[in-house]
Formats: sequence, structure tokens, C-alpha cells
Amino acid sequence: MEQDRILPAIALRLLSVVIFVMMGVAIKLAQGAGASIGEILFFRQFGACVLVATVIATGPGLRSIATTRLSAHVVRAVVGLSAMALTFNGIVALPLAEATTIGFTVPIFATILGALVLREPTGWRRWAAVATGFAGVLIVAQPSGTHFPLWGAACALSGALGTALVTILLRRIGRTEAALTTVFWFSALSLLPLSLIYAQAAQPHEAMTWFWLAGVGLLGGAAQIAMTSSLRLGAVSLVVPMDYSSLLWATLFGWLVFGTIPAQATWIGAPVIIGSGLYIVWREHVRRRVETEQAIT
Repeated sequence: MEQDRILPAIALRLLSVVIFVMMGVAIKLAQGAGASIGEILFFRQFGACVLVATVIATGPGLRSIATTRLSAHVVRAVVGLSAMALTFNGIVALPLAEATTIGFTVPIFATILGALVLREPTGWRRWAAVATGFAGVLIVAQPSGTHFPLWGAACALSGALGTALVTILLRRIGRTEAALTTVFWFSALSLLPLSLIYAQAAQPHEAMTWFWLAGVGLLGGAAQIAMTSSLRLGAVSLVVPMDYSSLLWATLFGWLVFGTIPAQATWIGAPVIIGSGLYIVWREHVRRRVETEQAIT
């Protein structure tokens, strides 16, 4: 890959990581100021839809969102919205660093789903990495401890599972659909049920709460665009490892904004989860390279 594509890909992925963590901060502040999860979800998707629609209108135009696979986008929206709701509940219930760490299990779940759903070849090395990753989750969550709610850990884990399922769906949708098209339909289709939820959950707020709600939407949309753009410029094996830098930002923002420091168990378990995830990404890269070489020869 050319150097002029590698550096922008990494830069965009790192930028998306920082913005996603900032969105997590806005979610916690909005909920603490009285906003419900239903309201937060609505503004998250509304803001993303506005940003993506603006990018499309000023760039490739409305023809770029034409699709013949609407049913696939509907399934992706249902799964994605469910995963987002679980993830947001985890962010609200847990300290920011711990919620971020548990979110690192997405590659682990993606390996399991890839083997079960897509019948992808998965050797003992990747299964060992999966087992190691879940051992790291047990260290962080400490099921027998009380340092944070197990309900929050369950939501974060379920959200990671849903996000991994989304990655499986995107592999199939991505064969025929452009990334921006997929992002648009996810945001637009999500607004249909979320509008009904918001109609029931809407309530008056102070100006600062509205500010945080708007921040959730704008930050989420900007992060999604940056993340999608990074994948257009760089391979998954190149950009995904950048995601683990979010633990540093989550720790920093958690300390500056909420006065929380990750527990000792998190510092022990996080490297285990990160190490297993990086190994899985590397093995996937090796597998695809071997398949490409075999196809060429």
C-alpha cells in the first residue's frame, strides 16, 4: 500500500477513536443531566443522519445511496440499533475506561460468529486467543466483586456481541454497497423506530442537557464518517489496531471529567483482551494474504 494512503488511514482511524470517546463522555453527561437512553439514541442517529446526508449532498449526490438490497439494510439497522442501545447502557452504567475495555471484545466475538455463521476456517491458535480474551474479560469484570455493576458489564458485553454481528453483516453488504451508502441507510432506517420512542420519551431539559444531546449526535456522526473513511484508505489489519488507543483517551477523559481511575483489575485484564484481539486481527490478515496468494498462483 502506498505511503500516502497508509498515513491518512491511520490518522483518520485515530481521529475516530478520540471522537468516539468524546461521544461516550457526552452520553454519560447527557444521562446524568436527565436525558433518557431513548432520547440519547434518537439524537445519536439524527445527528449522524444530518452529517452523512450533508456529505452525500455536497459530494457524490443522492444517486450514491440507491440500493437494491433494502432488506439487508433493514436487518443491519435492527441489529446495529440493538447493539448501540446495549453499548450506551454499558457506557452509562460503567466507568468510561471499563466500558471501553469490554468493548475490545468485538474481534473475539467476530471470530466466533465468523466460524459459526460464515464457516470461516478458524484454527486452534485463534480459538486459544478467544479463550484468552474472555479470561481477560473475567479479570476486568470480576463477577464475584462489586467494583462496578454486573448489569453494566452484561450490557457492554452484549453490545460488543451485537457489534461483532454487525461486522459479519457488513462483510456481506459491502460486496455490493458502498460504505457511505450503508452508513446513510443505517442512520435513516434507525430514525423510524427511534422517532416513535422519542415521541414517548421526549421531555423538557436545561440548555446544557440539549448541548450534550446535540454533541452525542454530531460527534457520533463525525466519528462514523472518519472510521468509514479509514477503511476506504487502509486495510482492516492496518487500521483496527488503532482502536485500542481509545483506552488511553477513556482513562484521560474519565479522570478529567468524572474523576475516575481504572481499577487495578482493569490494568491487568485490558492487556490480555487487547493482546488477544491484536493476535486475532493478525491471524486474519495472514489468512487472507495466503488465500490471495493461492488465488493468484
